[in-house]
Amino acid sequence: MEAKKTKKADLRGKSGLFFNIGLLLTMSLVVFAFEFKKYDDGEQLDISQASDDFEDLLEIPPTEQPPPPPPKVQQPEIIEVPDEEEIEEEIDVDLDVEITEEEVIEDIIVEEAPEEEVAEEIFQIVEDPAMPPGGYPAFYKFVGDKLKYPAQARRMGIEGKVFVQFVVDKDGSLTDVKAVKGIGAGCDEEAVRVIKTAPKWSPPKQRGKPVKQRIILPITFKLG
Repeated sequence: MEAKKTKKADLRGKSGLFFNIGLLLTMSLVVFAFEFKKYDDGEQLDISQASDDFEDLLEIPPTEQPPPPPPKVQQPEIIEVPDEEEIEEEIDVDLDVEITEEEVIEDIIVEEAPEEEVAEEIFQIVEDPAMPPGGYPAFYKFVGDKLKYPAQARRMGIEGKVFVQFVVDKDGSLTDVKAVKGIGAGCDEEAVRVIKTAPKWSPPKQRGKPVKQRIILPITFKLG
């Protein structure tokens, strides 16, 4: 025979309440476990001392850097050159050249360069000057006797001096006769003509050797 239970004694109806209460307690314990911190009692840190140590740490002593290593010297690479290969190919040279009697080989003639002609020096003043035969008075007398007054100059009344230049050669002959300063009207040509007909002079000498000398003489034309 089963015993009947009262409603107050029946706990099955309050199982949900008990479950919720247990769950809440469990959650509270878990949260308390995570929030709980343990602080150890240690020595108090002096903030001023800590700052000094921090500044000491910032001062980094300079470090000496080692010099860079010297560059590597690259050794020259020796390349073996193979021996020269012999050329086996033969070169045909045709030496069979027929020379007939009709073919004449001309000789090479080397002509000598012509010698440059060196102009002989003509002196103005020499140690032994040229001299006309009998001296200058005799020469001027010869010129006066041979000189003919040009008719044109006489009609125009022209008078004056004609300067005649000539070269006394090594043998005494008078060459390269010309009027360098004249008066015109035929007087210049007449003076040159007379000088060309003059006899040889004594040759001029320089250091005992005959040389050439240039001379300029005035020839005077005067009427009456």
